[in-house]
Amino acid sequence: MLYKVKLKNAEESVLLNDHVYEYLTSDPYLVQVDFINNLRKHSSGCAVFQKTWKKAEGTYKTETIYLHKLIAEKFLGEQRSGERNLVGALNSDKLDCRLENLAWRSRAVASRQRKTSSKTGYTGVYKENKRYRAVISIDRKSVHIGMFDTADEAALAYNKKSIELYGKNGKVNIIKKQTPMEASGD
Repeated sequence: MLYKVKLKNAEESVLLNDHVYEYLTSDPYLVQVDFINNLRKHSSGCAVFQKTWKKAEGTYKTETIYLHKLIAEKFLGEQRSGERNLVGALNSDKLDCRLENLAWRSRAVASRQRKTSSKTGYTGVYKENKRYRAVISIDRKSVHIGMFDTADEAALAYNKKSIELYGKNGKVNIIKKQTPMEASGD
């Protein structure tokens, strides 16, 4: 069974497996702090529990628990390794916290999966004059793949190289469907 838990500060919901939901609603500490009813959408897009406590001496302590990390540590801990110590969503939906969608990843893999900041909308594709350059990062160095007439061609070349180098952990651009006007350059 699948549970949808509405976030406190957003219209979206978090997706959870039934036994994960059962854990979150039965663990004594999580019940005490009303964890399940105080999940919020973080600025990074994931679900988070955050509460500020006043200490006896008058200072404050803020507790932050990232839902995806809590779930991975509790249910997927054996998959964690020295290099694979970050939790990510396989389908890129940070609110899909089903166990089959969460995985421990290395920093390099997490970096490759991050949303692009390129103005072309494609990872590894940059416009230079009237052409498009495709580049990929190998061992933290930018490597030239080639120059292309369209951003789509450059993105396809990037995809091919990414899969060749990184396999299933490689970033693959989703090629946008062009209208006939866009394809002709008008």
